[in-house]
Amino acid sequence: MKIAIPIWGNRISPVFDSARTLLVARIENRKIAKKTYTPFDPECCQDLIRLLQKMQITTLICGAISTKPADFLVENNIKLISFVTGNAMDFLDYFASRQTIEKGHMMPGCSMEYCRRRKHIQP
Repeated sequence: MKIAIPIWGNRISPVFDSARTLLVARIENRKIAKKTYTPFDPECCQDLIRLLQKMQITTLICGAISTKPADFLVENNIKLISFVTGNAMDFLDYFASRQTIEKGHMMPGCSMEYCRRRKHIQP
């Protein structure tokens, strides 16, 4: 499994549209096999999709995200898990070993119905 997480400093970016760096991780046997950092422009959805496809990333995990990039990711077969928060490495270690998202990594205030309506996967 290969995932990307937009980061802001050492945290999952609270707002996808403000991030400029992706933490990319390959997870094998419930461990982080490799991680890299890649710059990206969240305002250019087509370039982002090309980058994700080129890097063979199947899942993007982020904080809050606007409708346009969220829908574009989903329409291009990128699994989107939104409204996630916390220290990026702490989250990545937890996610790699359990492949689930604990309540402590979920942003407050997102109702399940809202997330389902947007076709994303809610933690």
